Amino acid sequence: MAKKHRFARTIENERAGAITPAEYSGLQAALDFFNKTLFAGRLPDNVFIVYTRKARSAGHFAANRYVGRAGELVCSEISLNPDLFPNQTDKQICQTLVHEMVHLERETLGTAPSRGYHDRQFAELMKRVGLQPSSTGAVGGKETGQHMSDYPIPDGAFERAYEELQATGWRLNLESAHQPGPRAGPNSKTKFSCKCGQNAWGRPDLKISCTPCEIPMRPAEAS
Repeated sequence: MAKKHRFARTIENERAGAITPAEYSGLQAALDFFNKTLFAGRLPDNVFIVYTRKARSAGHFAANRYVGRAGELVCSEISLNPDLFPNQTDKQICQTLVHEMVHLERETLGTAPSRGYHDRQFAELMKRVGLQPSSTGAVGGKETGQHMSDYPIPDGAFERAYEELQATGWRLNLESAHQPGPRAGPNSKTKFSCKCGQNAWGRPDLKISCTPCEIPMRPAEAS
């Protein structure tokens, strides 16, 4: 039986009933867990996790985005887009989190990317943690470029780590509520991809599956 520990913290078992600490402590627990299992604990603690509704982006990393109001603290930011959560599993959200953690690791190495946001070194770091970078989110996509998605390497480090995390009872609680009415602009042109190479376009909250593979399709673009 899987060991139950502090990672299994949800809104339902928060004694105080406060939603904010329940949700964000779950994100922090996932970050801590993946830092330990995938990055050997070498990522710094000075990273702030937020939810940001950025069109067509599942997540984003920004270095040195915050400073302490009464000290010398400097924090980077990892943001996740809750507007895309309705069409994603917890595993896919964790996949985005780890993608952004690789950006944090890249920043921690102290050398800025020479070309683009996702360079060759970023690609190698991604593969080491069990995620295959792909510009299409499917097999055969380019490994480098400004916009980059990814997919789990079968039986790779990420898949094994996520299964271990899931066995603790960990899960997220919140996602963006459905907003009625038309959406225009970039929000109506989100690309969804399957690992088999099938693509589709629609609103970020579109729930779509690949019929041949019988699995959900996820937004193809991540930052």
